[in-house]
Amino acid sequence: MAADPADQFCVAEERSGHCAVVDGNFLYVWGGYVSIEENEVYLPSDELWIYDMDSGLWQTMHLMEGELPTSMSGSCGASINGKLYIFGGFDDKGYSNRLYYVNLRTKTGTYRWKKITNFKGQPPTPRDKLSCWVYKNRLIYFGGYGCRKHNELSDCFDVHDAFWEGQIFWGWHNDVHVFDTTTQTWSQPTIQGGDPPQPRAAHTCAVLGNKGYIFGGRVLQTRMNDLHCLNLDTWTWSGRINISGEKPRDRSWHTLTPIGEDRLFLFGGLSSDNVPLSDGWIHSIATNGWKQLTHLPKSRPRLWHTACLGQEGEVMVFGGSKDDLLFMDTGHCSDLLIFQTQPYSLLRLCLDCIGKNAALLENQIPCLPSKLLQEVLKKITFWAAMTHRQERKAETERQSQVHST
Repeated sequence: MAADPADQFCVAEERSGHCAVVDGNFLYVWGGYVSIEENEVYLPSDELWIYDMDSGLWQTMHLMEGELPTSMSGSCGASINGKLYIFGGFDDKGYSNRLYYVNLRTKTGTYRWKKITNFKGQPPTPRDKLSCWVYKNRLIYFGGYGCRKHNELSDCFDVHDAFWEGQIFWGWHNDVHVFDTTTQTWSQPTIQGGDPPQPRAAHTCAVLGNKGYIFGGRVLQTRMNDLHCLNLDTWTWSGRINISGEKPRDRSWHTLTPIGEDRLFLFGGLSSDNVPLSDGWIHSIATNGWKQLTHLPKSRPRLWHTACLGQEGEVMVFGGSKDDLLFMDTGHCSDLLIFQTQPYSLLRLCLDCIGKNAALLENQIPCLPSKLLQEVLKKITFWAAMTHRQERKAETERQSQVHST
């Protein structure tokens, strides 16, 4: 029996609040949740989706083994040396401060979770919607929303609500915690100077050089558009960075991705007036200014999505929601948005041209040198997948219009 083309061009399931990282030519997606009949359903923690950037195809979902994390949303994912680390998150039982990792460069094709229990030092208190910088084989976590006991309250925590009988407090953090993946040690660095950002969650972090940048986020009913950076060598805060010219509006649940050596790409989020955003901005460290991108589609808002940098400077945004999750939690997405932030190489442009016009060049393509032929075949598959998805989307929209009339 012939294979169903839809099986060949499968797509990772829609979700928000998930984790995604890039390692080599692959994008890895784990966790998050979807809404089913107004219920939040956490996606299975033994599922790992892998997107091949060369072919433009999602691989079949991989079932994971080992010491599985619980199914969660709002966890913080990051990769170091081919390992995906997952910290924190929220599930049906509350907030987590557990740390897990999985080797993505497996030689057996088996992805096995490992819970880190033999660590030294004290981990952060349980929380979700935090963010992370990766620097010198260390995971450096900032902020998040979570809970603390009465004897754990401090200046780094803004109280939101409290359960007095058990003396449990919920709120926002602005503390910094470091996990050294080499020594398996948790530590909390002594901040040497500067004003730290206000406690927050659903913000975003990015590293350029030895600087860890933070933009936006939420505390209480306020969403912010401030930019801060922490020197990851001297542990000195910049204070709020004064921006020249226009700047993005306040938001949470957005992404900030380093592109090149001195630029940051900001995309999407939820504004302070609860509007899902589709705008994109680039911040230049050299000019200390923001510039809004004018060519982005206005009809593709995203919030609580992920954004990862590809090998040729493209930013790959996956999942998230197109709706305000606080009031209409139904718009979870499964499409992959790719933003080209710098010109592609001449080789990439030539491969794309051949891939798009494979039918016209079918007699010439087999004559290519073997190494180049392999790259061309990947591009042919990539553009076939793109065409298939566009046709399927058009057919779905056509069927929807037929049913509505």
